[in-house]
Amino acid sequence: MLRVEEAARALGIGRSLTYDLIRSGRLRSFKVGSRRLIPASAIDEAINTLTEEAA
Repeated sequence: MLRVEEAARALGIGRSLTYDLIRSGRLRSFKVGSRRLIPASAIDEAINTLTEEAA
């Protein structure tokens, strides 16, 4: 599990763009209490989705 900041770093994007991807449904996440967590596998899924959209 990655925090939003860690996911942003892994994707090479900023924190606000990471939240935009979460809101749009292109990056899976869930909340535990007040924390938003992203499964590590969701990073690869998001990269694949964004690559397909760009093609």
